[in-house]
Amino acid sequence: MLVSLAVTSMVALAFLIPLGLTVREIARDRALSDAERQAGALGPALAITTDRPALERAVASTQAGAAGRMTVHLPEGTAIGPGWAGRADLDAAARAGRSFAAHVPGGFALLQPVALDHGRIAVVEVFLPGADLSRGVWAAWAVMTCVAVALVAGSVAVADRLANGAVRSARRLAGAAGALGDGDLSVRVDPQGPPELQEAGKAFNAMADRVTQLLAAEREMAADLSHRLRTPLAALRLNAGALGSGEPADQTRQAVDQLEREVDFIIRAVRTPGGHGTCDAAEVLRGRLRFWSVLAEDEGRSWDLIGAAHPAPVPLPAAELAALVDALLGNVFRHTPEGTDFAVTLHPGEGMTGILIADAGPGITDSPAALTRGSSGRGSTGLGLDIARRAAESTGGNLRIDRSALGGAQVQVWLRTGHRPRPRGRMARPGRRGRHGGT
Repeated sequence: MLVSLAVTSMVALAFLIPLGLTVREIARDRALSDAERQAGALGPALAITTDRPALERAVASTQAGAAGRMTVHLPEGTAIGPGWAGRADLDAAARAGRSFAAHVPGGFALLQPVALDHGRIAVVEVFLPGADLSRGVWAAWAVMTCVAVALVAGSVAVADRLANGAVRSARRLAGAAGALGDGDLSVRVDPQGPPELQEAGKAFNAMADRVTQLLAAEREMAADLSHRLRTPLAALRLNAGALGSGEPADQTRQAVDQLEREVDFIIRAVRTPGGHGTCDAAEVLRGRLRFWSVLAEDEGRSWDLIGAAHPAPVPLPAAELAALVDALLGNVFRHTPEGTDFAVTLHPGEGMTGILIADAGPGITDSPAALTRGSSGRGSTGLGLDIARRAAESTGGNLRIDRSALGGAQVQVWLRTGHRPRPRGRMARPGRRGRHGGT
């Protein structure tokens, strides 16, 4: 519409300005021609007589004379009428032998020389007010302006109708792209509009189909890989059953059971994507700390769980939050020496809930590299922090790495909740480093 408005406006002005000037010139020429005609009407009377009463009657018979705008200048220097032109203009008209318009106060004076007998020259003067020279010009300009505005408005309306189909197609394509970006893999577009947008729509549909296929293949591969773990897991269960009785054997069998549940969960999760839900972060943290406390006791680590005495709902399924906590606690056990203390803090805030995992280890020197998926300088998979970051970002939150008060690294996972903060409590083990039981 803007392009059409600019182009048609320039075209309209290109025609309107010259046409307006032409109309003004036509009005001026029309007034001068009418004055010249009336002046020429006195030629026969002057050729017959120069008697003043007769000439006065002849002047009064014309339209300009009746209006008091005609004067006859006789050779003897006398004038019949008021007169407007100066002597220099009258002499110039007599010498030139042809009519011309001279500027006078209030308008123009048309000077028409008339040849008399014995070579004498009389000059007929017709006064033209300035308004007569532009009579009808403003009305014509107004009509032309209205016509130009109507043409510009019509062209803009036509351009809008012509472009409306392309705009609708582009908006549908943009909406479908936004929906795909939000995770709706079923969205497709009906290619419409100009050929370029139809090609873009077809390319979008092909891309969406390809993304769906790749994600399905990835889920199947993850499920297949997880399913392969069941064979060595079954052998591990048989070996654990042969350990007999005792606390170490019971703990080993519990760990095998937990491992089998996690494998089953992974298989179900990858084959049923897109699950959404909520859970109580405090309950999940208490459960995961009970699990990790066994290994912490064996390695001589003291630990604290802070702020988990009251419910703290977060917009993540319990299994996803548990995987997040396990990934971060696994990093603590994997990348810090045995005997290194750690603490887990649950911090319900205004619209955000934070899970802070701090340790007294060597810390993380390169935070950006640590957050890169698959990047690890310590021999691990490099996925733990990325799993936590993606889970946080799926709620609109974020993950930050900082220095902890214990001297090592502190990983802050902030989950957007939209809920008002809950009262904080403290749940902690005794501070002595050594063996600890469940929380």
